[in-house]
Amino acid sequence: MMHNILSLLSLLALAGCGQAPAGAAAQPRPVKPLVVGTPAAPVVVELFQSQGCSSCPPANANVNAIADAPGVLALSFAVTYWDRLGWKDTFGSPAWTARQWDYARAAGRPQVATPQVIINGGPTIVGSNRAQLEATIQRAGPAHGGPAISARNGTLTFAAGKGAPSTIWLVRYDPRTVEVPIRAGENGGRTLPHRNIVRELVKLGNWSGAVTELPLPSAPRGLRSAVLVQQGTGGPITAARKL
Repeated sequence: MMHNILSLLSLLALAGCGQAPAGAAAQPRPVKPLVVGTPAAPVVVELFQSQGCSSCPPANANVNAIADAPGVLALSFAVTYWDRLGWKDTFGSPAWTARQWDYARAAGRPQVATPQVIINGGPTIVGSNRAQLEATIQRAGPAHGGPAISARNGTLTFAAGKGAPSTIWLVRYDPRTVEVPIRAGENGGRTLPHRNIVRELVKLGNWSGAVTELPLPSAPRGLRSAVLVQQGTGGPITAARKL
């Protein structure tokens, strides 16, 4: 039994926690402001992190810092595979771990790691270097290639266009800064701030090029909403809109 536990921990260690690449230390904010996209067509920035990962706080802080940028949809997904190291992430969900694995399989990566930032479902970086994060976001620009999205009177409309069959996701996230005292594990004794923590990710339907209308469910109290159009489950995000 102990051998199995040690083997599991060794395998998890290979997944990247505590192994951020050289040069990935947090950097001062660049002088140039982060100006990309619009709420109707933002850059989608997904952070996969865990409160149990000692390498995650710098990336978490960097993504927190851009959460208010109008043209950026910053989303924080708390994964669960570091829960075995002594602290169970208070926002963790197996569904978010599965989403990170969907990205890994789609890109041909043999494993997952934290912290990891995925931009528009494609470019992937550690996220601990603020200058690199912002430069990558600037280069990527808003999600593109999919339909224009409008929202009116409780209905979402996806315009006609060309593109691969895609999944339409409704995402609900908490925009507040939530301070979480960590009582154990690699970050034990620290209090970590979180923003834009994803609480729900619901498949609303599909888009295949024709005009598509879908009802927009009411948002739970205190949560904000956004919609994503994504090829498959781990492919590029081709359209997005803050609601």
